[in-house]
Amino acid sequence: MSLDLGAQEAHGKAMTVTEIYMTEGPRRSVIKGVEHYIAALATVAAVTLAGLWIAPRWGTGPVDMIYLPAILAAAVLWGLRPALAAGIAAVLAYNFFFTVPVHTLRIDRMADVVTVAVLLTVAVVTSRLAAGVRSQAQLATAHARRNATIAGFARRLLSSSGEDEIARTACTELRSLFDCNVLLVRGLPEPEIIAGDPEGNRLSPSDVGSAALAIESGEPAGRGESRSADWVFYPLRSPGGLLAAVGLARDDGMPPVEEGQLLLLSNLLDQIALALGRAQLEDAAREFASVRERDRVRATLLSSIGQDVTPRLTVIGHAVRELRRRASADKALVSAIGSELARLDRYMSNLLELGPESGEQDVEAGGIKIDLFHRTVSRDGNPVHLTPKEYAVLTELAKHRGRVLSHTYLLRAVWGPAQERQIEYLRVAIRALRQKLEELPAQPRLIVNEPGVGYRLVA
Repeated sequence: MSLDLGAQEAHGKAMTVTEIYMTEGPRRSVIKGVEHYIAALATVAAVTLAGLWIAPRWGTGPVDMIYLPAILAAAVLWGLRPALAAGIAAVLAYNFFFTVPVHTLRIDRMADVVTVAVLLTVAVVTSRLAAGVRSQAQLATAHARRNATIAGFARRLLSSSGEDEIARTACTELRSLFDCNVLLVRGLPEPEIIAGDPEGNRLSPSDVGSAALAIESGEPAGRGESRSADWVFYPLRSPGGLLAAVGLARDDGMPPVEEGQLLLLSNLLDQIALALGRAQLEDAAREFASVRERDRVRATLLSSIGQDVTPRLTVIGHAVRELRRRASADKALVSAIGSELARLDRYMSNLLELGPESGEQDVEAGGIKIDLFHRTVSRDGNPVHLTPKEYAVLTELAKHRGRVLSHTYLLRAVWGPAQERQIEYLRVAIRALRQKLEELPAQPRLIVNEPGVGYRLVA
């Protein structure tokens, strides 16, 4: 970054602020603890005054009971230690004001000894129980607050689309939660900033090295391990590996995340990693759909080219063979035309081989299922046995379902260029397919004939 502390004077001021924070934090904690003890003792004093009012009227018997609510209240409100202090103070106050001889800490009667001992025991036990309940309630509240924070964080990430928007949302939310500077970096060997809040922060060479180390090792790196680093970088892990790293830093030089908030930060980082992984999967799915659509368009175009060009090449081939039989034709010219025609025909064959692959999705029509990947055919769930040529013809029709495939194309694709004029081969195969697949072979509805052109598999 840096955090704009380049000048020596500014650096000195930042250190002064840091020292103030380091001293004021424990001081606040001590003051708060003293206040809790004072409040607990004040509660015992108030109960003692009430006991002094009760004792002349109804005796000292009820007095020891009114101390227990005070001790319980101190445990619930301020914790175990203030409650224990309240219990000890209650025992001493009861002994001083309500046991004979009064206004002393001596106890002359055995009954008063037992009362004081029981009061002390009950005070200790109830203090521990009430303090435990308070601790569990605080823990449950903290868990609920943390879960609510994680849920809200995840909801805002889910409403973001694309990696860049997810990164910006993550930085904004982390800054609002931890009140620190946030960066999200990605890439090796030199990570780049893809989002930050506030914008404009820069990374020093030491911070760049720390970010790269965090992404490579999968462990936090930066401030604390390197004196020259201002940022702490936490890696973002996904099932597919390490994606990026989140950097945190404070302007006052204090640690960006307190010890008690590390678990919350870890959960939030997991949510960011899941969101980024989801965005990557969505991008991959869109790219796959785009590639598949391009393949479909390419296959359709190639099929159209084959249907339009191949018959014309066949006509030209017939014309070349006819010219060769004529004595008046220029032999050299006819030979050159035939050679170029053969080369063009070979190019077309190679081009048509780039058509749809056998790994396409299954084809279903009229109760017939054609699994192009596993090379199986079934009718109403029952397997149908086809010869290799029959399956090859059906596969070509299935690849181009809904389109009319010419006799020449099917003969060339299944039997090869040398048999492209043997239409009877194709008719025998089509007749066998209809016998095995059609409900009424004499009235075919699956493989239909286009007179004088070819055959079509009903879409």
